[in-house]
Amino acid sequence: MKIVLMILSWWVALGSVAQQGMENMWDKSSAAGEHPNIQWFKDAKFGLFIHWGLYSQLAGTWKGKNYYGSGEWIMHQARIPVNEYRAVAHSFNPVNFNAGEWAQLAKDAGIKYMVITAKHHEGFSMFDSKVTDFDIVDATPYKKDPMKALAAATRKNGIRFGFYYSQFQDWNEPDGGRNTWDFDESKKDYQQYYRKKAIPQLKELLTNYGPLGIVWFDTPGGMTKEQTQAFIDELRVLQPQSLFSSRVGQGLGDYKDFGDSEVPPAPIKGAWESIYTHNDSWGYIEHDMNFKSSQEIIRLLSNVASKGGNLMLNVGPDGKGNIPYYSVKYLKETGAWLQKNGESIYATTYGLIPAQPWGVTTSKRGRIFLHVWQRPANGRLLVPGLPNKVSRVYALTNKKAVSFRQEAGDLVVNMAPLPDTHTPDEVLVVEYQGAPPAYNAEAPVTVSAQYAANPVDAVFAKTRGAAKIESLTFSHYFGDWKHTTCVTGQQSPADAALFTVRVTEPGDYKLMLEYACPQESAKQEGRLEVAGKTYMFRTLRTSEFDHSAPLMFIRHPVTIFSAKKTGVYTIAVSPGRQGKELFKLKGIIAEPLR
Repeated sequence: MKIVLMILSWWVALGSVAQQGMENMWDKSSAAGEHPNIQWFKDAKFGLFIHWGLYSQLAGTWKGKNYYGSGEWIMHQARIPVNEYRAVAHSFNPVNFNAGEWAQLAKDAGIKYMVITAKHHEGFSMFDSKVTDFDIVDATPYKKDPMKALAAATRKNGIRFGFYYSQFQDWNEPDGGRNTWDFDESKKDYQQYYRKKAIPQLKELLTNYGPLGIVWFDTPGGMTKEQTQAFIDELRVLQPQSLFSSRVGQGLGDYKDFGDSEVPPAPIKGAWESIYTHNDSWGYIEHDMNFKSSQEIIRLLSNVASKGGNLMLNVGPDGKGNIPYYSVKYLKETGAWLQKNGESIYATTYGLIPAQPWGVTTSKRGRIFLHVWQRPANGRLLVPGLPNKVSRVYALTNKKAVSFRQEAGDLVVNMAPLPDTHTPDEVLVVEYQGAPPAYNAEAPVTVSAQYAANPVDAVFAKTRGAAKIESLTFSHYFGDWKHTTCVTGQQSPADAALFTVRVTEPGDYKLMLEYACPQESAKQEGRLEVAGKTYMFRTLRTSEFDHSAPLMFIRHPVTIFSAKKTGVYTIAVSPGRQGKELFKLKGIIAEPLR
């Protein structure tokens, strides 16, 4: 599922841009209106992705060497010949797989839909396929179809079931995409591969496993837009209610999937999904123990929901069919939080208030849910830009009402009487009257002395001259993609990034620039202007921008800004003189000095 940098050129040529974001991959205008069965997906908010295959048996190791990053790409990373890789099936025997336990875990975690790899790029089929003998029934000692059991178990637990299928890449097949170490790419007949394997297997999946919620495609290629539409139409006949993901390619599909580990910086209308894996790899790697805690999952889920989308979180079972201990533990803890707070996630729409130092918001008609990740030190929570008359504010878990006041378009909630439950996400409900307030993307970013740090991210900047805002993509391990929005392109004093902030308490604030800077851009002068004063600084080297390596950011303290009064201020950042790009500016951090 992850993309390798060695093949960036062909990947971009094929139009699949997961490593650069998916903004241009899905064109809903090309489809004839919204899918009639899309509402369940919009309401679901939380899905479970499962990557499981022969790579799970290898567990990130081949011939004594450990591989890192995307474990499902080990055949590609290690350049394992087809015949050697096929032999792995002889020892693949997932006797600990229990469909009921997996489905129960998903239910306990608050999961509403599940998608599992029926065939990944390795070409091995995790179901009983009559198209090939390279499948779990014919090629392994297991001799059973786990997909049959899992399809039944998820439906029994009220969870929608779907299949992932890599429709173009297939490293086992001479005509499949992207095995260049065994087969000559120039001699491949992609259409023959589609005719002989991909389409027949997809028809098996759409015919033999009951009603599917989703068919999740990946890494499109080898087809024009017209051929892709015909491909969709041929499959759609079998299950017209099933949704197809946007990675079917050519701007088609029923909903939008962003790039791996990518969340849009602002709310997006329509149906979309953000996909993350629980540790660094999608397929099981025994030595990958970097699991996200339940706090990280809960805050990630509420952040994605605040932008209007779904989070599909991946786990990678091992070769015996065991889901890793920490995946089980932290998914159950997430489910316990959702048991009490699910009303603020499921069937919500994007938040009506931009992100605040305390957290994010989600909404339903007449209600705004405040997801408080950190309380203000004085207990008074500022919710700016809410003109509606508020009738009630209360804690979601126990319905305990809290006092509040409204003034000049602001809501101030008194959280002080509420006991600190040490939850990763404390949810308050605001009931209001009238039509929903419009989301104000132009609102100043709140800077308050009640928080240890106030991030003013690049996404909130206004740019001038050649400065622009763009999403940068890089990896920590092989295929472990990260995305950061930055201001780029600043080369002359006219190329400015302008940040509008609202300071809620007078006082001193240390202003730090968070940026990445390569050697060639280091030691250049920059300028920070605020409240009529100019502060100069010299850029510091961090790292070069390389898609295949971590992008290193520094927090560079520039000045102490003394806000004499509350109010709105503009912070401008620009080069001091003409030169190379100043840096890649992630944002400003305003740290109150007490």
